[in-house]
Amino acid sequence: MYEIKRMITILLSILYLIITVTNYDGVAAYSLSSPAVRLDAAKSKSYSVLRMTGGGRKDPASKPPSQVESIVSNSKSLQDRDVEVPVRESAKYIQAMAAGLAVSLAMVPEAVAFSFVAGVSPLVGLWTTVTLGFTAACFGGRAGICSSASGACSIVVAALCVSHSPIYLSACAILAGLLQVGGGLLGLGKFIRLVPHPVMLGFVNGLAIVMTQAQLPHFKNPLTGAFLNPLDPAGRAMYGVTTATMILVKLLPKLKLTRKIPPSLGAVTLATILATLFKLPVKTLADVAGASTFKGGLSVLPKIGIPAVPFTLATLKIILPFAITMAAVGSIESLLTMQLLDGIADDGKRGSTSREVMAQGLGNVVSGLSGGIGGCALLGQSIINMQSGGGISRLSGMSMAIFLALGIVGAAPLLGAVPVASLVGVMLLVCQSTFSWSSLRVFNKIPKIDAFIIVLVSFVTVKDDLAKAVVAGTIASALGFAWKQSTSISASANIVPGSKGDVIEKEYKLSGPLFFGSTLQFSSLFDIKSDPNDIIIDFTKSRIYDHSALEAINSLSDRYGAIGKRVRLRHLSSDCAQLLGKLHKGGLPPYEIIQSDPQTDPDYGVAMEYN
Repeated sequence: MYEIKRMITILLSILYLIITVTNYDGVAAYSLSSPAVRLDAAKSKSYSVLRMTGGGRKDPASKPPSQVESIVSNSKSLQDRDVEVPVRESAKYIQAMAAGLAVSLAMVPEAVAFSFVAGVSPLVGLWTTVTLGFTAACFGGRAGICSSASGACSIVVAALCVSHSPIYLSACAILAGLLQVGGGLLGLGKFIRLVPHPVMLGFVNGLAIVMTQAQLPHFKNPLTGAFLNPLDPAGRAMYGVTTATMILVKLLPKLKLTRKIPPSLGAVTLATILATLFKLPVKTLADVAGASTFKGGLSVLPKIGIPAVPFTLATLKIILPFAITMAAVGSIESLLTMQLLDGIADDGKRGSTSREVMAQGLGNVVSGLSGGIGGCALLGQSIINMQSGGGISRLSGMSMAIFLALGIVGAAPLLGAVPVASLVGVMLLVCQSTFSWSSLRVFNKIPKIDAFIIVLVSFVTVKDDLAKAVVAGTIASALGFAWKQSTSISASANIVPGSKGDVIEKEYKLSGPLFFGSTLQFSSLFDIKSDPNDIIIDFTKSRIYDHSALEAINSLSDRYGAIGKRVRLRHLSSDCAQLLGKLHKGGLPPYEIIQSDPQTDPDYGVAMEYN
């Protein structure tokens, strides 16, 4: 009984401390309608006026919609109160640290679950979150991103753990990190801009489904595998605490006393107090991860050093395929997460892709040297961080790692007493806000190929992994675009009659792009045998894009020239004219004439080698 009272006292003290510091001085909500307040804010350089929402988040509604407006609008369901506040710089850091504390709690069940997927001890996953999360937050592409051991990366290396030993996972994480650092230095992260919007929607929808699936086992009986009966004590406790946490997340921002507390942190703290006070039969983190995980003390600190694997070519052959896949999956998920956070923050700033890839690589190297399994950015926890006000400073991600480390070492029993049901409630709300519900409403209004890509990426993300889903979606989108463009080329013919009723010349006015996909359509537009001896092809409304297009023009001219007819090409760029001559040995033949006009000819290049 004494231990229960002591634990409740500690939790209430933490909650009081959070309320105190988050309402300290400039963080309290003042009305900016007062001229005196506006004048004081203008005079003081230590203040910056922000438009905030419940929990200290910037309101994206005041900004123009971004490409992920659906995610922003869904996330706004967790943002119930708008106030304008003057915020001290020091208060921003307090707010970021409070957000980091909230995220550190949400990281625990995920890190433990992913450790089991990879086949290692829960402590390995937790310390991976600490080392990777701190390093990536410190050097990452933007504030607000939270990194940890991830399901996508854990699935990749699970087979390596089974076939060899867990120590190979650390070596794999280091190699994957080095590959990511190299990719960041080469600027490979910029290619994420080639990912189309339907692929982004499929990614967030698939990831929301995966995160929801990860929460379902907590509602099942571990012995029978069946869902808990809501009428049984265990079922009532599980469903009740989960529901209560979800209600608290939405309710706390509306209450004057708690509106400045990150909602997820306040909800989890109150749920832990209630579960402990009423002795509810709910599973705690200690029950899931084992009592040894939360025994605390310096004995649980990771050992720093190079993994004890043979430094041979055979070892490299073993871990290289896993490292390449892990580096690709981790980079793609982290960059997509960063793009989505850019849209949610909507602060006019865009994260650096190169810095983010290098930061994830450095984090994986550090986690590998500390015996970790590596990972990447987590979308769900990053959204919790943004909603809790952590998007204003890198300190939020760094403090997440610090608080988690302190909890593992110094407050392990307290951390282990957190009910899993409370964290499940937070994650379910994150899943709801992550899923792009607007993509369902516009399903019948967008092109069929885009709808197909959304479904394809979501399906592959759920069934396989993110890297394959993004690659498959990008390829399908590129093929769909190429097919659509290949059928868009057309021509209108104008005939110039002679004095005797015969045809003197015929002019074809092209419209649409000419590239490898439209060359067959281009060739079918001309009636070579029936056309007169003089042919004009006008490219004013067309563009030549590649080598295939140039070859198609020369081939068409050769077919006309073979039967004694002459082709004149108008309104080509100077680059096209030069390349057409180079492709013919000895220059252009006499039946292929390029009529140039510097005043009206377009100026563009052709995508091909010039050697």
